[in-house]
Amino acid sequence: MVTNGGGVDRAFWNGRRVLLTGHTGFKGTWAALWLKRLGAEVHGFALAPETDPALWTLLGSDLVASETIADITDRAALAKAIDTARPEIVLHLAAQALVRRSYADPLATISCNTMGTVCLLDSLRGVAGLQAILVVTTDKVYANNDSGRDFVEDDPLGGHDPYSASKAAAELLTRSYATSYFDKAGVAVGTARAGNVIGGGDWSADRLIPDVWRAMQTGLPLSLRFPDATRPWQHVLEPIRGYLLYAQALAEDAMTPRALNFGPVPGTPMTVAEVADTVTAAMGADPAWQRDNGEHPPEMKLLSLDPALAGQALDWRPRLNDAASVAWTARWYSDFAAGSNARALCDAQIDQYEAIP
Repeated sequence: MVTNGGGVDRAFWNGRRVLLTGHTGFKGTWAALWLKRLGAEVHGFALAPETDPALWTLLGSDLVASETIADITDRAALAKAIDTARPEIVLHLAAQALVRRSYADPLATISCNTMGTVCLLDSLRGVAGLQAILVVTTDKVYANNDSGRDFVEDDPLGGHDPYSASKAAAELLTRSYATSYFDKAGVAVGTARAGNVIGGGDWSADRLIPDVWRAMQTGLPLSLRFPDATRPWQHVLEPIRGYLLYAQALAEDAMTPRALNFGPVPGTPMTVAEVADTVTAAMGADPAWQRDNGEHPPEMKLLSLDPALAGQALDWRPRLNDAASVAWTARWYSDFAAGSNARALCDAQIDQYEAIP
């Protein structure tokens, strides 16, 4: 466990008007809860939750001052939501975030991730009182040749699959809007790159730990497509703390970098199989999985980020290593399965996380 890194400034966020897109998603719900605890006035914009159960449904709608359920490309809905929120800070998390779904429906993925980002940015032009916009993308925006080298922020962007390409395109368009419109208006715009976020309350399709949960609930064997692949696993509270620190820095310091990585400590990757075994064992079952030898869209085997720049700019460093992140996640699901209240579990983990020096 890493025990250093900056803490979130409650004085900055208390009373701050925040537009949070994607608030009904897994990361968005955790972000809304933490912002609520900080005293922010949160206004949500997202589609309705698509899973049952869904963390947003379990935690309750009192986390937001207003809520718009609409597609991020709906310009009329965006205009109305922005007029209601009068945001000082915008956190853009709304996305189609599943790689396999992007292969099945590339147009919808590109519409949401690329054009949705453009629609939001264009709708924010000229908003009075706006201080900072943070667009959350992914670790997959980089041109990846599977070399295993940790990516840094000035590495070339790329994208083998429609999801990765849609997010790389969103990065380019975000920078274009920043230089064309927002910089001259005094509104700081940044992009945050994080991926393979784990934590309690994620029931999305085609994600490893939700798949472990479903296998245990149904008694069916867990199938792994690429058990030897490594990913930069990190607990959901790690990047969210990074997003909050980053948005504040953008609002307060013109020298803040305009793109930052948020990832675990480089050099300690866990394979998909190791994570599955750890989570299964933590939930009280015998680790067991089978390799899915069917045909699958290609995925990169190696992926890792270098988060050093976030440490320099924000004093952000991961507080949990891979093993701790997996253990915290497994404990959340185990306690939830035993009947614990989802919101109480989330609050308790935020308390525990904030208490780490």
